[in-house]
Amino acid sequence: MEASVNTPKRARTVRASHPASAFRQEPAGFSRATFGFLTDDEVEWLKARVEDVLADYGVAILHPEAYKRFLAAGAKPGSDANRIRMPRELIREAMAATPKAVRLGGKEARFNMDLPRADRGFVMRTGTGGHGYVNPRDASYRKMDLTAVSEIAAVANTLDEVGFIAHPFVHGVPEVTSDIHSYGRLIGRTPKHVWMQPYQWENVDYLMRIAAIAAGGEAELRANPITSCITCSFTPLEFKYMDTHVIIKAGEYGIPLHACSLPSSGGTAPLSVPSMAIMSAAEIVGMTVMAHILSPGIPVIATPLMFTLDMRTGSALQSCVESLQAANMSIQLMKRGWGVVAHTYGSGSDTPDVDHQSMAERAMLTQTVALAGADILGGVGQLECATVFSPVQAVLDNEVGAMMRRFIRKPSLDKQALNWDELMQIRTGGHFLDSAHTIATCRDQLSPRVFKRQGRDDYEKSGRRTAFDEAREAALSAIAAAPEEGLLSAEQEREIAALAAHADVHIVAAYSGAVSVI
Repeated sequence: MEASVNTPKRARTVRASHPASAFRQEPAGFSRATFGFLTDDEVEWLKARVEDVLADYGVAILHPEAYKRFLAAGAKPGSDANRIRMPRELIREAMAATPKAVRLGGKEARFNMDLPRADRGFVMRTGTGGHGYVNPRDASYRKMDLTAVSEIAAVANTLDEVGFIAHPFVHGVPEVTSDIHSYGRLIGRTPKHVWMQPYQWENVDYLMRIAAIAAGGEAELRANPITSCITCSFTPLEFKYMDTHVIIKAGEYGIPLHACSLPSSGGTAPLSVPSMAIMSAAEIVGMTVMAHILSPGIPVIATPLMFTLDMRTGSALQSCVESLQAANMSIQLMKRGWGVVAHTYGSGSDTPDVDHQSMAERAMLTQTVALAGADILGGVGQLECATVFSPVQAVLDNEVGAMMRRFIRKPSLDKQALNWDELMQIRTGGHFLDSAHTIATCRDQLSPRVFKRQGRDDYEKSGRRTAFDEAREAALSAIAAAPEEGLLSAEQEREIAALAAHADVHIVAAYSGAVSVI
């Protein structure tokens, strides 16, 4: 690649470190409420089944060098070409050695995220991969483009439950370099952490170099990883060349990995909730072992993204009951079974619009996953089974996330929290409005940003204005206030543009012999 990463001037908005976190924190020492389908014994039983899959049957590895490295580490050939079986000792060694905490850095220190969080809560991220965009101005639908990427960043920058932003698939640029254009636009429009999603192996180096430019250089990127990268299995139990290449490059650049499994129950996985959990865990553990061999010491975030086929239509569903149960089980298995940082969809809907169904499905999903103990709740703003993004939905999801973050905070039962002494002395007909305890604690109540709390008279006077109207206004205000020029220096922008132009010539030419635009 001809473009180089010479350490450029720091971005205009990257100032001196700010000691305060930009994300809401709960008080130290609180207990986190949990709910899960699995007992501790069942977690251990499922762990053993995962080891059975990897050790007795194995996975297919299509990257020749990785295959050789596995054999050198003690793996054995499987029953068919490219398949290897992992020794149980190697699996346990890798899972024990993998870091149990990770720093996801921002361009400003106040946007850094250390996971697991000190308050035992979660962070949220925006939806990724969507090809469609719902315009917040008039709810019209169009294909995702670079303007939409800028608007997604502008809105997500204002959402205090959203810790990081994922780049979507964009149209209007060469198809095979869409990820490079989308990522380059996004990383220049937000001070928050950015999730990288390569679409083919040739693009990985370009994406990593863009991240280094935005960070101020490769050394700065390693010291403060402002990006993390997804690596996916190809269910069932196969690892493509590209995703193995991602693991190698992440190790070279010091980029945390989201090891992602996307089983589809009834399709690429058995039509069984526990089998889905086993399949996803086997693939995630397999990728973690691969990272241990190819990029030792790199942080790996377990990312089971669960889908179920609607057997009547063949459509994939992320918010049906079976997918919710599988997500809960998978997070329990990864957190309690191996103690790793865990990430899954914590928002999203199978309906194409910001409607009543959408709010009901995503509220159930958020609660199910948060109570399971997930560190990252993905899918903010996504609709139609993760294929469409709506900024208005993203604002509403932020509100649900704030409520859920508070909901999992188990209320204290100590005498002071109960206001016990005053309760035991309250006079007949008395009240607690002027209680010192009420005055001291009233500001701890969670106040909504866009959800409505008003009586009928005020509601009618407002023209029946709803939470959707408030969310739409918040999204449009964020878009209007965002700077047009982005957040990076002019030099950084030029280097990123040069890399994208280089990719358009060389990668597109390699695939089609000419530059074509979708």
